[in-house]
Amino acid sequence: MKKLVGRADVEDGLGRLDRLTQDEVGMAAAQGLRATHEVDEKVQAIDDKAQSIDNKVQGVDDTVHAVDNKVQAVEDKVQVVDEKVQGVDDRMRDVDDKIDFIIDGVQFLFN
Repeated sequence: MKKLVGRADVEDGLGRLDRLTQDEVGMAAAQGLRATHEVDEKVQAIDDKAQSIDNKVQGVDDTVHAVDNKVQAVEDKVQVVDEKVQGVDDRMRDVDDKIDFIIDGVQFLFN
């Protein structure tokens, strides 16, 4: 009888050890799953911040592009003004030539 009672205690002990082991495995798996979820949440937060930065950079890029277009428009207008000034300069040369011609003619008459 003692042998049977002793064996029953050992078997009960082994059964409890098996349940404890299974509980420990379950708790370790739960901790691993929780850590995985925390990492996933942090990665998602980083992804959201990176997306926000990307959107801001896109906004800056759009603004720079708009400024570039405005600078190009100003450059085009300056070119037009430059061409007009060149035209005025050419006409002033023509006037100077005519004045020189008139002066030469007047001097010829009085000489």
